[in-house]
Amino acid sequence: MTTYCDYVRTHPEDEYNRIYHDTQYGFPLSEDHLLFERFMLEINQAGLSWITILKKADNFRRAYDNFDIDKVASYGEPDKARLLSDAGIIRNRLKIHAAIENAKRIQVLRSESHSFKGWLDVHESLTLEEWMKLFKQTFVFTGGEIVREFLVSTGYLAGAHEKQCPVYKTVAALRPAWIRKD
Repeated sequence: MTTYCDYVRTHPEDEYNRIYHDTQYGFPLSEDHLLFERFMLEINQAGLSWITILKKADNFRRAYDNFDIDKVASYGEPDKARLLSDAGIIRNRLKIHAAIENAKRIQVLRSESHSFKGWLDVHESLTLEEWMKLFKQTFVFTGGEIVREFLVSTGYLAGAHEKQCPVYKTVAALRPAWIRKD
């Protein structure tokens, strides 16, 4: 199986994946709206290619108010209709429902842990299997691959970059959660 680092190295023409790989993938995030954005992009990727999501990322930010958790949590029927008719995003009723419902659930987590990041940090020593169980209990539309990619892409689990990848050292220097566990 080809790794993401291999893919980017052997497909220099794919600027979307190269830029994401070199500047975002595996980099720890500290702001709740960015964590929520990544979580929702991973959910929207389910059943589709990642390049589709990367090409639509700006449209998602626009459609979902830059992933402002409180705004998304307050979406009602007119917002759902607006999102379902927006050709710039993935128009899937279940994924739109997941964004709104998960924003509401993050609001609850924030009241308990002060932030989505705070909640994630409390659990950073969990194994992948424990994370998957926790996400399934806490959120909607969260399969194993969605949870794994969210956690790897935000630095909570190792595996975003091979050790020989030039980006590996950059990410490691930021001391993501997977480094702090070791």
